[in-house]
Amino acid sequence: MSSRHSARKVVLQTLYEWDFSGREGYWQKILTKNFEEFAPDLDEYEFAEDLIRGVIDNLKEVNSIIISAAPQWPLEKTTLVDRNVLRIGLYELIYGDEEEVPPKVAINEAIELAKEFGGESSGKFVNGVLGTVYKEMKKEEENK
Repeated sequence: MSSRHSARKVVLQTLYEWDFSGREGYWQKILTKNFEEFAPDLDEYEFAEDLIRGVIDNLKEVNSIIISAAPQWPLEKTTLVDRNVLRIGLYELIYGDEEEVPPKVAINEAIELAKEFGGESSGKFVNGVLGTVYKEMKKEEENK
């Protein structure tokens, strides 16, 4: 398992805790605690911090993308795991550096997180939402 994948796991755990607590508290403290507990030897803290900061800084936009890409699943009814996996995947897909994390890698990583931490159909749900967004992005690029 790659160290970046492990860092994404810690980011997911941090976002889950932050979201569960009503987005109260300092995500930096939660991230530090989670790194110390779940990945003490992992040398990807900066990557994880940049990822979670990006998700939180773009939360309103990312949430609206989820809402439009999955209208049959209201955001507040989506499980905490699925919602935060989608946030990570969408942030990397839309705002991330394609050279660092190609779109298909961002999608695959999110699917793997969903399968590992989510419910029985989480992987398919995340794949469907991210696939829809990716196809729309490709269409927009082609129309430019």
